[in-house]
Amino acid sequence: MKYSVLLLAFLFPMLLCSQTTVTIDSTTLTERVVATGLNVPWEILWGPDDYIWVTEKAGKVSRIDPVTGNITEILDITNLVDSGSEPGLLGMALHPDFANTPHVFLVYNYSAGWSYEERLVRYEWNGTNLVNGLTLLDNIPAGNIHNGSRLLITADEKILMTTGDTGSGNLAQNMNSLSGKLLRINLDGTVPTDNPISGSYIYTYGHRNAQGLNFGPEGKVYSSEHGAQQSDEFNLIIEGRNYGWPNVEGACNTNTEINFCNGNNVVEPLKEWSPCPAVNGIEYYNHPSIPEWENSFLMAVLGGLSGGRERISVLHMNADGTAITSEDQYFDDYGRLRDLCVNPNTGAIYFATNGPNYPSNGPNQIVEYRNLDYNPSVPVLNPTDKDQFMLVFPNPAIHMVTIQTSSSFVNHPFELISYNGQVVKKGIITSEDFQLNVQDLPVGFYYVKANNQQGTITQTLVINK
Repeated sequence: MKYSVLLLAFLFPMLLCSQTTVTIDSTTLTERVVATGLNVPWEILWGPDDYIWVTEKAGKVSRIDPVTGNITEILDITNLVDSGSEPGLLGMALHPDFANTPHVFLVYNYSAGWSYEERLVRYEWNGTNLVNGLTLLDNIPAGNIHNGSRLLITADEKILMTTGDTGSGNLAQNMNSLSGKLLRINLDGTVPTDNPISGSYIYTYGHRNAQGLNFGPEGKVYSSEHGAQQSDEFNLIIEGRNYGWPNVEGACNTNTEINFCNGNNVVEPLKEWSPCPAVNGIEYYNHPSIPEWENSFLMAVLGGLSGGRERISVLHMNADGTAITSEDQYFDDYGRLRDLCVNPNTGAIYFATNGPNYPSNGPNQIVEYRNLDYNPSVPVLNPTDKDQFMLVFPNPAIHMVTIQTSSSFVNHPFELISYNGQVVKKGIITSEDFQLNVQDLPVGFYYVKANNQQGTITQTLVINK
């Protein structure tokens, strides 16, 4: 094994050097595909355990080791979740004091006769799996479109939860409906006594379909929201206020909208986009690793029904977060981008792909971009520092590839899968330096998938001729 370790120590920098880079002024970011083969990842969070926590729309929750890409499934509720066009297992939040209160909050849609409903559930993390599901809020109207639903837990231990208008715009202004709202909920599922409307979960209203929610400067709360044919929005959330839908799209800039805004205390967006690019998950970035992005929001963009606008948007803010001063756009060649998170140690960003077309399809990736010149205060590990890893080289390949693994994968199965989901080769890993002939395969993108009792690792492979 000493030879293998030395070989990997030599190869790992070469593998990094062969990957895509993006230059932002004086900062260079290097690409690494962390995991491939996920089925429509909807929420990705950087966990307090330094793992990436992921929901997949069909009904699974996993933890991903960002160093090796090892995927460990920790919850499967596919039997409860109805994942139609837009419904499914959606938002997730972890308790802010996770070490002492290891609670995970999830939102999912389920069938209710001929319609959908939405449920907020709390699970407990036992160190291996999510267990003891407890329903906190149920029977929230849902639909085949426009279900929200992002979650956020505030410093005063309240859950914020976005809901969509379910395709019925008038519900967003109906104060007897939870649809088209931002809800504020106690951690036990009850209504907070200090909510703006006594006895009601409603915190803000007049939303069409907010699918981004996060904190920004000074603890302010922001959301991204889907418009119809025009006016996707980025909003600063203000307690008790009306955000206009369906009477107002974007800014109050027609006579009818101005009259409604004046009479209904409407909050206008900090920024809007027309035609709609389908804005999604948002993450505040304020890390020295990428100084050009400090005090900015990063926003995943799906590209809309027609596509062509997929990207990560960098929304630069003024000092107190009350205005967007400019927008830059990156990573526009990965297809639909659903969500993103930030490594607080290295400043690396991670985003989740969702396929090329609406309403999203797999196989999907978690992609990292990191400034390799930044020296964090904590050690940066290589895959070979872990007891569960797999590397594939050369990459791109022409004839033969070596699958280099930890001993934990020996005598376990592998598959080589094309990006259209077809298994093109499979077998058993017979040694820690396993050779695979790929010269009979067409040029294209594939991924190697290996499983054992500790989880699943995938590695992207490009075949050239």
